[in-house]
Amino acid sequence: MNVSTRDENGFWVIRLEGRLDIGNAAEFEKACLAWIDEGRPNLVLDFGALEYISSAGLRSILAATKKAKAANGSLSLCSLSGLVAEVISISGFDSILTVFEDVPQATAGGQV
Repeated sequence: MNVSTRDENGFWVIRLEGRLDIGNAAEFEKACLAWIDEGRPNLVLDFGALEYISSAGLRSILAATKKAKAANGSLSLCSLSGLVAEVISISGFDSILTVFEDVPQATAGGQV
């Protein structure tokens, strides 16, 4: 999995490419928690290039969401499609997290 990050309107946008699964979920979770600890509590996960997400990937997102909320921040998802959108829906994560159509929508209005 490739990860790229950028600041946009006070949100830390994290673009994932490839697969988020047992092989890299722990490392991804550790990175998210570190970004929050560094003062970036508002995370936007851009799944536009994510091809697959496993239950381990979902757990890493849940852990990051809890940490972001504890830091008075938020974690949202955007650009869901295909299998990833189906997994997010079936798992109920779309009722736990805010899901946006794209990055501009997710970061509109600046930091929450």
